[in-house]
Amino acid sequence: MLRLARSVGLLSVASSVPLIAAPRVNREPVAFLLPLTGASANLGLSMQRAASLQLPFGGKPVLATAVDTGTGAALAARAAIKGGAKMILGPVFAADVRPVLAEAAGRVPVLSFSNDISLYESGAFILGITASQLTTAILRYGRQRGLRRIGLLAGEGSWNTQVAAACARLQGELGYELVPVARPANLAGLGLELGRLAGGAPDALLVPDNAAVFVEAARGLAGSGVQLLGLMQGVDYAPAALQATAGAWIAAPDPTAFGTFATAFQAQHGGTPGTIAALAYDAAGIVQRLRTQNRISRAGLLAMEPYRGVTGTLKFRSDGSCVRELSILVAGPDGYQVAAASASA
Repeated sequence: MLRLARSVGLLSVASSVPLIAAPRVNREPVAFLLPLTGASANLGLSMQRAASLQLPFGGKPVLATAVDTGTGAALAARAAIKGGAKMILGPVFAADVRPVLAEAAGRVPVLSFSNDISLYESGAFILGITASQLTTAILRYGRQRGLRRIGLLAGEGSWNTQVAAACARLQGELGYELVPVARPANLAGLGLELGRLAGGAPDALLVPDNAAVFVEAARGLAGSGVQLLGLMQGVDYAPAALQATAGAWIAAPDPTAFGTFATAFQAQHGGTPGTIAALAYDAAGIVQRLRTQNRISRAGLLAMEPYRGVTGTLKFRSDGSCVRELSILVAGPDGYQVAAASASA
């Protein structure tokens, strides 16, 4: 009798405590607009596979779908919205962003993988790593380390133009002298060319080109005393490249975080993912974050706390840009060491 009475008493107390409803899990579907056919199909498939590590595609209910942009980004957006997507992740290419925005017509937010800063204020959010973000990160670190005269090796193409614009814009904010450096026909004599500049060689030289050019420039600067600066395109794990660029400073995503992602990708799908696939992985992670807050919306993206992703810690602004924190890597014969965990850009 005593045992029964005690049980009844406990039941009575428990029943008097108000029940707390479990938080509702947001199950609104999202759509990734990716090139799954055509010349860029391998890229699109890699991105879908990367995103699937965080966010399952298909299933019941359908939380995410991949829609092919191979026959047109606007058609893909139309199909995604008709299918009930509450957010569009993509497209990949800058030229496709405005057609997608026109189709979305403000009904759903668009988080593009492009890094084209001309799309700021277009209505899309821009997730791609921009030349300005990388340039800001490396120059801020350089100024913190006492660099005052910073050279920029001239280059052609849109990327180099954006880097040059960022360098010019940051002079007033960071307080350094920008020294334009004409690209010599042979980078082997780069150190000598810098010595002939008015005012002498700069403290550092930013070479925003790919790894092949970056390594060649490093060899041309050997023994000059000029600090070599680079962006993520200059990263090269080949032993000869590491030996040549030892001591160089490079702005890039954290290699440890990227390595963890790459290992998971390889274990699940095989192969080696690139930076653009990592953007898709981060986009899926952002969706998962918004789901926990029950805010799959533009307002949710803007209110989201900084997201620590593989491509850097980031937070979106109302113009569609994002503040991104990147790592500063120091090259050495055995690889890259992180000198600054988060140079804000």
